[in-house]
Amino acid sequence: MSARVVTNNGAALIVDCLDQTGSLEAKYHGIGTGSTAENVTDSALVTELTTQYNPDSTRATGTFSQPSANVSRSVGTNSVDATAAVQEHGIFTQAATGGGTLLDRSVFSTVNLSSGDSLQSTYDLTVTAGS
Repeated sequence: MSARVVTNNGAALIVDCLDQTGSLEAKYHGIGTGSTAENVTDSALVTELTTQYNPDSTRATGTFSQPSANVSRSVGTNSVDATAAVQEHGIFTQAATGGGTLLDRSVFSTVNLSSGDSLQSTYDLTVTAGS
């Protein structure tokens, strides 16, 4: 999966963390079936899974690493107990569906999942000097 659009809310969260008025724990990987293009105004996935998640309504918790000086990577694996045609991914500040700040959202080609399948997502946030 790819990093696509840091949202307005995500940018504000990063600034809040820099001035120590917020906590950047955007480590929860959400997936959904929405195909609408990414937009900086997104505040949630278009159609996030809920009861298809295993456990229900719970996003995967990512594990962080730093593959280079300017990249923060989070890897999470969502398991499902129902079929789903997944087309979107987002990084959130909350494990439970229906809330949390959406840092980034991406749309991609359909990945068909069946009950018992898992989808591993890798999210890289790259901070580029000079931008």
